[in-house]
Order: sequence, then structure tokens, then C-alpha cells
Amino acid sequence: MHPQLDIVVPTPEMPGEVDTVVIGGGIAGVTAALELAERGQRVALVEKGEIAAEQSCRNWGWVRCSGRDRAEYPLGILSLELWNAMAGRIGRETGYRRSGVVYTARSRRQLRALETAFADARDFGIDARWLSPADFARLMPQHAPPVLGALHTPGDGRAEPSIAVPAMARAAQERGVAILTRCAARGLETAAGAVAGVITERGVIRCRAAVLAGGAWSRLFAGNLGIGLPVLKIKGSVMRSAPMPGAPDIALGDAGIGVRKRLDGGLTLAYRGGSPAQITPDSFRLFRRFLPALIAGRDELRLSLGRTFLEEARMARSWDPAGPAPMEAEPWRIWNPRPDPRLLARARREWAARFPAAGAFETVETWAGMMDVTPDAVPVISATSIPGLVLSTGYSGHGFGIGPGAGRLAADLVTGGAPCVDPAPFRLERFGRVAAPPPRGLVARQDGPAAAPR
Repeated sequence: MHPQLDIVVPTPEMPGEVDTVVIGGGIAGVTAALELAERGQRVALVEKGEIAAEQSCRNWGWVRCSGRDRAEYPLGILSLELWNAMAGRIGRETGYRRSGVVYTARSRRQLRALETAFADARDFGIDARWLSPADFARLMPQHAPPVLGALHTPGDGRAEPSIAVPAMARAAQERGVAILTRCAARGLETAAGAVAGVITERGVIRCRAAVLAGGAWSRLFAGNLGIGLPVLKIKGSVMRSAPMPGAPDIALGDAGIGVRKRLDGGLTLAYRGGSPAQITPDSFRLFRRFLPALIAGRDELRLSLGRTFLEEARMARSWDPAGPAPMEAEPWRIWNPRPDPRLLARARREWAARFPAAGAFETVETWAGMMDVTPDAVPVISATSIPGLVLSTGYSGHGFGIGPGAGRLAADLVTGGAPCVDPAPFRLERFGRVAAPPPRGLVARQDGPAAAPR
């Protein structure tokens, strides 16, 4: 199941026409909708399930600038500024706290990786502090085993995914966004080859632009439009504890675990040493593109063959937008993959080894979620070969933290405004040509495009 979620009441009526339709109700879609509405656009957001019900409520809840690909640093820095102001901007609690993050190294290889991350952070002007073993012991005295070194970024923080994204969605509603849940997108209408409407299971919403922010479903939807999007799925298994008064306030990441304090005093904990990369038919289609990433991440990934392979093998890769779309069927309406009990047990053992004095980790809830991962682990925030269609997807496990900045960049691409950060590293074209099915999801409109955006 997904974590306890704050369900957003949908907008009662579906508008017939807007300026932009956002497809997907995770943090990337919600922040894009909020940004567009604040710029005066008429916006509808369509979500096949509930707001934030998939990976956007299942992630670790870290909000960080550090430890990223260099291409992501400007977006991470901007996002941290937006997180700092978010509660005031939307008038609601998000769980955001600027509590800091610390990464530790327990091997020479890990130490070299942290030294590179430290240099990158300093290059971008981030407050990053190198900690000797003695420095680390003073910062986190609860941590038992020795470390070779640590990287501390006091400006990073945490937020509550299952609270923050619904809060942003309600703020978007207050600014006029029509939030339509249990309403899957099926395809696009076009006029002169450009976006003219989004076809949903409840009818067509006419528009001049669309943002595809479908997370793990974006590759399937884009493929039905004839757009090749190289994304594979990695399953993350996570658990939370009852309140633990002796637990550290600073989020901790190392080669074994990721842990952060929750707003309720409990912890969110996951094992970092073996997230399963699901073997699916797409794994074979994209094998050559992902092979370098699989080799580089061999210590943190393991290939997993299970029922997901058969389920996706039976799933249609293309469909008529008259419907239904594959993601409308159960169990895909809200995808609830099973958490891996072996990884959760390993996480508890790793916790006990590091924090023996904090007490046993009393698990009160477990869940799993699917991350949409690109070959270079950098997202796609990009215009496409279909004028008016913008992609915002492939966040590779980083989407929650950089979601606010990603929403702003997607809104810039829709409106043609000056981009908030350089969009070049996020362009789809960096992957070259990616095979896709014939574009069955496009329907040519005969009566012309929708009204121009305001």
C-alpha cells in the first residue's frame, strides 16, 4: 500500500477548454500546475489515480542540493529556495524542515565519491562541510561504528511527501486549477500537428499546451504518441517507525541505509545497497542504453525478475485514445508494488548496527514505489517533436527534492519565458533517437486549435 495519504477532493466539473493540461498528479505535475496558474493561465490537471498516490508519496522525503549529478545542481539550489518559501506561499504545512543531511564513507571507494561530491558542492557555492571521523562523532554521537569521513550539508533538509504534494495541489485549486482525479489521459488531439487537446477517459479538454509528468507511466504514454523516452523502473522499499525520541534529527545516508526524521517524531528508513531494477520487456529494448549505468551502479542495484515482467508483457504498448488506456485497469490505477521484505529486514539490521542506543526500529508501516530512471539518472524536462507538448519526467529518485524547481522550468517551457535554469542538460534529444511504437495516441482535430493562452 501507499503511505497514509491526504486525499485531495477533486474539482467537481471538468472544464471544456483551458490553456494547459498537466498529465500526472505527482510533485512534478502539481508544481507545474501551480506555477502556470500563478502566471494567469487556465490549467487542468488530470490524474489517473489520486494526487501523489504513487512515487510522490512513497519517496524518502529528502530535500537536498548535494550529492547530485552536476547537471542537477542549479535546479537543486533553486528548489531549495522554493521549499524554504513554500509553506508561506501556499499557506499550508509541508513538513519541510532545514535540518541538514550527512553522508558517510566506510570504505576508500566511498570516501573518493564523497570527496567528489564535496568538490562539486563547493563549486556551486553550497554550504558543504568536510568532517573528519572525530568531527562526525561530535555531530552525530548516536552513530556507533567509525567512519573514514563524512560530508555535511546543513542547508539541506526534509519534508513530508504525503502532506506536501496534496497541500500544493490544494493551493493550485485555490488559484483556479481544475484537479481531476480518477481521470486518466488517453491521448492528444492535434491541429496542424500541434497540441489542441488532451483526450481523457471523461472526454476531451481543449488546450494549446500539455505537460506530461506521468512518472513511471510517462514512457508508456509518450510511446503511444510516437515519442521514444528511455526510462526504466526501479522499485524502492521503505518503512516508517513509531516516534523515536533518541533518533538523530539530521538525515543520514551511507552505502547501507538512508534515514530521516519525520514530522511525527518517527523515522523513514530504507536500505540503499540493493534497489531492485525490474526486468521487464523494456529492459531488453533499452539494454544497451542502460548498460553503463547498471555497471556503474552495481553496488546499489540488483536485477529482479518477477511477476512485473509478465504483467507488463501482457500490457498493450499502444492503444486507441477512444480507450480504455492500459493504466485505467487494476492494479494500475494506483500502482501498489509489494515492498521487498528482505531489503526491509536488511535496513533494520543496518539501523541497529549504526544506532544501537536509539532502541529497536518499531515498524508501523511499509510500502514500495516505482522510480522512473533515465540512462544518465538526470530528468527529462523538455519540449518534444509535438509542438505544445512538454515532458517533465525521469526524475530517477530525485524528483521530490527538485520538484518545485522542475515545475518552474516546465512552466517556463510552456509559456516561452526565460528559463529559470539552463534547460540544455534536460533535453530529450540528448539520448538521440529512441524507438517507439507507431503514434496511435494522436487524433487530428478538424475544427482548428483551442484559444490562445492568456
